[in-house]
Amino acid sequence: MSVLRTYIVEDNPIILRNLSETLEELTDVQVVGSAADEGTAVDCMRNDTPGFDLMIIDMFLASGSGLAVLRSAQALNVQARRIVLTNYATPDIRRRCTALGADRVFDKSSQIEDLLDYCISISDGTAAGAVQLH
Repeated sequence: MSVLRTYIVEDNPIILRNLSETLEELTDVQVVGSAADEGTAVDCMRNDTPGFDLMIIDMFLASGSGLAVLRSAQALNVQARRIVLTNYATPDIRRRCTALGADRVFDKSSQIEDLLDYCISISDGTAAGAVQLH
């Protein structure tokens, strides 16, 4: 298994801390950075690629949106996998996210275990390369 260098875009500091701790304790994730807003995330993608293997992106941020972060990642040809973790995982949001390059969309309230399993599958090389709606 290889360490999965992960960048998290999440504006809630409590969720960010809990998510980071959970990922690092239960998977081979190493959180290498975070952003609370779109501008900081885009700056990181411009200046630090390929400093991470995975981005976990919330939809609603303190400033900007997760959709705009996905759009920028696509425009900048960021090679990291992109996961959206949101409380608003409606069918429309899932479609919009995957159209903008998200590999998966997980619901914060009910799919944390699925997120952990997916991170493990990426780090051990068993994750499917194709984009899948989850």
